[in-house]
Amino acid sequence: MLIDISQEVFTCTVFPGDPQPQNIRAQSIQKGDICNLTELHMCAHNGTHVDSPYHFIDSGRTIDQMPLDSYIGDCYVAHHDGDVSAADAELILNNARQAGGWERILIGGRATVTEEAVKVFADARIKLIGNESQTVGPQDSPRNVHLILLSRDITLLEGIRLAGVEQGKYFLMAQPLNLGGCDGAPCRAVLLK
Repeated sequence: MLIDISQEVFTCTVFPGDPQPQNIRAQSIQKGDICNLTELHMCAHNGTHVDSPYHFIDSGRTIDQMPLDSYIGDCYVAHHDGDVSAADAELILNNARQAGGWERILIGGRATVTEEAVKVFADARIKLIGNESQTVGPQDSPRNVHLILLSRDITLLEGIRLAGVEQGKYFLMAQPLNLGGCDGAPCRAVLLK
């Protein structure tokens, strides 16, 4: 069974201060054009998206330089509300290891991943961490959390939707658009059960 965990782009939640995505009809069959053609105007971090190290590290890898296996493979879905502490991160990792999907961790709910938690995840050498918020870490100060993860080339998958997805092991496919030189990119994130 395939489970789409992506937001629809034009109605998505955006990080405060980011532009709302827009679609502009450049050509229309109804207006006599040969085809329908849509222009997109959006931030690379709108909707469900991934961050590359270049997002917070000027010398970091851009989205097109990241290995695809960061975005594709076994993952573990956990649910948590509130701050994710180091102890919570250890518990999530232990459950993920037992289930066999520890390299990619997705956290559903109103979770805020703390610096202490990301240090646990980074030390475990995971490949990806995802959450439902438009940013991993506190919304008012996401920089340190991003730096800890991105400095170790750990991919951030942000803006996923896990309501109704049970905790457990899945196969994740969340490859970003190949946007050369960019700090992030939208993706269509899908789980296979």
